[in-house]
Amino acid sequence: LNRSSCYTSFIYLFFSGAVYVVHQDQLKIAEAGDSIHLSCFSSRDTKTTIVWIKQISGEKPVVIATSYQHQPGIFQNGFDQSGRFETQTAAESFNLTISNLEPSDTATYYCTVIFFYDITFGEGTFLVVKDTSLTKHTVHQLPVFEAVHPGDSVTLQCSVLTESCSGDHSVYWFRHGSGESHPGIIYTHGNRSDECEKSSETDSPTQSCVYKLPKRKLSLSDAGTYYCAVAACGQILFGNGTELNVTELLINYSLFMQDACDEDLDFAALGLSNKPMSSRHNRQQQKFNDTEVYSKVIYRQQS
Repeated sequence: LNRSSCYTSFIYLFFSGAVYVVHQDQLKIAEAGDSIHLSCFSSRDTKTTIVWIKQISGEKPVVIATSYQHQPGIFQNGFDQSGRFETQTAAESFNLTISNLEPSDTATYYCTVIFFYDITFGEGTFLVVKDTSLTKHTVHQLPVFEAVHPGDSVTLQCSVLTESCSGDHSVYWFRHGSGESHPGIIYTHGNRSDECEKSSETDSPTQSCVYKLPKRKLSLSDAGTYYCAVAACGQILFGNGTELNVTELLINYSLFMQDACDEDLDFAALGLSNKPMSSRHNRQQQKFNDTEVYSKVIYRQQS
């Protein structure tokens, strides 16, 4: 792809409209030395070309490999020299595998479909490679066990074990919602160390830091995966992520009758269910069913 053809393709992208749908995984987190599989599915035509592109933040995009008419991928820009990159071609997919991951592999990988002068970009896969052999920090996030509903409050927790190094560390919170191409930053703790406690061992430089992110009056839009990231010693280390599911609350009512030995207690009990609504029809039906719900407690003591 030369520069003039790329510019022409971008012009056609915005003025002619894209006709192909490209599906990609939006976020991948792996450790150095592991292997990763990046998938690209598209409604492709036999005369289309599919291209994998790598873009490091702040740098120009670089073509990794291309495939024309279901043919095996052809590597460009020396990506085949290391032997770590492989492609798999099928009728409606052109996948990329990277083995023995390195920190330099951290980037956004775009899958594009080219049909004559029309080019369609996928949302891109954001790959984060964590180098645990060099880092002096360990990030761990606690899961949310209880069910949460709109209006509830919850506190997300991130534990950071850090060794002393020059400079302070900063902690960031990211949220990756369903249908979003990349995680978005929502909060930062800045350069702070007031929430850290030094290890009880005299000669140990390790500090234990706990950072909390309170979420109040939750709404359905707050659902997603929350990542805690630590920036220190020239590195950025992501946590394992905390998945937050916010579900609507349904009310199912049932009547119970109970007779005690010397007392009669009649009551109506309301039961709560945290099952999410499955369709618009169900929501309308539930609204109709819950229109008239009465409960009362009648206490009668026998003489």
